[in-house]
This record gives sequence, C-alpha cells and structure tokens, in this order.
Amino acid sequence: MPSDDGQAGEIEEIVREIRERVSARHPAGAVGNITLPDLLPLLQARDRAEAKVAAIGTVNPRAGGPLNGLIQSCKKTVARLLDWHVREQVEFNRATVSGIEAVLDALNENNRALARIAAVEQEARALKDICSHWEAWRVEWERKLAVNEIQFLRSVADLRAAFEKRTFDMEAGFRDRVRSQHEEFAHSLAGAGVEIQQRLWTDLEKIRGDYERLIHAELRLLRQRVTVAPSAAAPAAAPAPVPVEFMWFVERFRGTEEYVRERQKFYVPFFQGRRAVLDLGCGRGEFLELMREAGVTARGVDLSEESVALARSKGLQAERGDLFVYLDGLPDCALDGVFSAQVVEHLPPERIAEFIRLAASKLETGGLLAIETPNPECLAIFTSHFYLDPTHRRPVPAALLRFYMEEAGLGRIEVHHLSPAVESLPSLATLPGEFREAFFGGLDYAILGRKL
Repeated sequence: MPSDDGQAGEIEEIVREIRERVSARHPAGAVGNITLPDLLPLLQARDRAEAKVAAIGTVNPRAGGPLNGLIQSCKKTVARLLDWHVREQVEFNRATVSGIEAVLDALNENNRALARIAAVEQEARALKDICSHWEAWRVEWERKLAVNEIQFLRSVADLRAAFEKRTFDMEAGFRDRVRSQHEEFAHSLAGAGVEIQQRLWTDLEKIRGDYERLIHAELRLLRQRVTVAPSAAAPAAAPAPVPVEFMWFVERFRGTEEYVRERQKFYVPFFQGRRAVLDLGCGRGEFLELMREAGVTARGVDLSEESVALARSKGLQAERGDLFVYLDGLPDCALDGVFSAQVVEHLPPERIAEFIRLAASKLETGGLLAIETPNPECLAIFTSHFYLDPTHRRPVPAALLRFYMEEAGLGRIEVHHLSPAVESLPSLATLPGEFREAFFGGLDYAILGRKL
C-alpha cells in the first residue's frame, strides 16, 4: 500500500489540477493590466437560490412515530393544497435562477475573453519590449558591424599594402641584383672582348708588318739582282706657267684658309705626338698651323714664293724650293712624318714614284707618309674641279699610289675618301645610293702608309 506522504502528494496534485481547470473556466483576479470581476459571490448566491428552489414543495423530515407521521402527512396535504398557489412563484424562481446562470455564463465568457485579451496584450507588450530592445540592439549591432567591417577592411588594406610593398621591394631588389650582375657580366665580357680584340689587332698588325717587310725585302733583293745601274735622273721638267695673281687664284678655286684648315683637321690624329713632320707643298701653311696647335714640330717647303712669304708671316717654318731637291738634301730617317696635299697631280707622271721613294727614304721606321689628291674614281671632278687648275697634269688613281708606296717600303696602307661630291653638287642626291657612292663618291682621297 502506498504511504501517507504519497497519498497526500497525489491529493495535492488533483486539487491543483481542479483549481487550474476552474480558473481556466471561471477566470478571476487580474490578468496583466486588466482586473476581472469576481463572480464567486454571484455563483454562491445562485447555488443558494437553486437550493431554495429545490426545497419548494417539500416538508421537513421528522423522527418516526405516530404523531410525527401524522404531522408529516398533514404537512404534505397542505403542501399539495398550496401547490396551485406557489406554482407561478416556483416558475419565476426557476426562471430567475436560469437567468442568473445565463448571466454567470456570459460573465464567464466575458472574463475568458478579457483573459485572452490580457494574454494577447501581455504578449504584445512583451513583443513591443522585444522590438524596442531589438531596435536599440540593432543600431548598436550595426554600429559595431560597421566598425568591425572598417577595421577589417583597414587590416586587409594594410596587409595588402605591406604585401605589395614587400613584393615591390623583392622585385626591385631582384631587378637591381640581376641588373648589377648583368652589368658586371657585360663589363667583364666587354673588357675581355676589348682586351682580346686589342691583342688580336696588335698581333695582326705585327704579323702584317713583318709580312710586308719580308715581301719588300724579297722584292728589293730580286730587283737588285736583275736590274742594271739606274740611268741618270731625268732632268726636272720646267714648271708649268703659273696664272697671274696666283694667291687670288688659290683663294677662289681651292678655298679660303678657314675652309682648307677645317678639311685638313682630318689628318691631325694621325700626326699627333710625332717629333719631326715635313709638309711638301705647304702652300699658305694651313697644315703647319694645325701641327703648331697640336704641339707637333713641323716645317714646310713650297715652290711658290708668295705662299712661303704668307706662311712665314704667320710665324711658321717654311722654305721656298723644289721638292725633289729639298728631299734629296735631307739625311735618311730624319723625319717621322711627311704630308703632301694636292701636289702629286702637279708632278710629271714618271716622277711620282721617285717622289714617293725619296719621301719614304727620309722616314724612320714607323714614320707616316700622307698624300692627298683628287679622286679620279669620282666622275664629278672632271666636270669642273680638276681642270680648273692649268698646272694639273693628270689625276693619279689610288691603286697606283698604293703600288708606289709598297714598292718604296711602306705598309699598313689606308685609303680615305674625302669631300663627298654630293655636298658641292646637291643634284647627285637624286641618284641611287650605291651608284652615287661608286661613281660620285669623294672628290679627293687620302692615302696613308707607314714605313716598315
């Protein structure tokens, strides 16, 4: 059997459930802000009225016995006799009780409706409270979200900037390192290439000099074996007549002193650093002036008395004399440089070889002979330039001068074309380039040879 505590707990649970059902059916008290009317007094009054209504027409019970039985029978007879008189009152009472029950039911329904309204109101108030809190929380949440988003974007931007900077620094460092390595490699390669090229050219120049010296010695030996004693030198031909006002003629057709000086600057690097230079046919002394400016000791000889006087007036060393006589009077190997511009075309063709041989004999080993003359390969010189000077004999091809130089013991011969014809005859620019270079190249040429 269950214990007394267990029975008491079950009874309390049953009572609580009954109360909840009664409260749900007949709500009372306050629900939220709504105070419900208390229907309990009315309910109790109804119950008392129903009890009275139920007691109408009944008699009070009495104890047993003949007297009490008689009295009880009299009461019942009187009650039956009065039934017609109180019937309407009973009906009224019952209708009144029914009305009270209907009012109670209506009031109960009203209380239940008010309870539901109060519950809805409580829920609405709670929802409103939640909404108000949600609005406040939402504003704060959005603010915090914006702050966090800004911080996040700033962090991402900082990380990106740091990454880009680091990447840029790494790329710049890599490029600088590669550039420095490339520059070092290119510098080393260029230095090695230049050194190798210099050594190669030095060796080639040495081999070429030795080869030309050997060839010249062999040729000289052969000529000494097969030739007879040379005949007497042919008498010098009488100089061609010089036009009247020779200096004015030179000024007009050869050019001003400034023009000639500018053209002859080409030869300065070749004679730079030499100790004794002779200008054969020095004219007005333009080349001697360039040598003086370069710090080179130089003197000149010319057949024209006017030209020599003009050169001396400038403080230059110049003498009047025949080129062949002057050269023949010099000791061998007395010079390390001989220059002659626009002279060989004035000499008899049969004496050009003698002129070169005499000049070469006066040069020491390594001495330079430079000759400038009109270029017969340029057809333009025959239209106006060459035949303007009546003392010109005939043009001398570069191949012929090269041959004479080689025969005289000169080597490392160079030919340079000067004064492009297109500069004085612009119409030549309309000709095809290769054709113009082949037939209308330089008006003059310079040939340079070193004594072996």
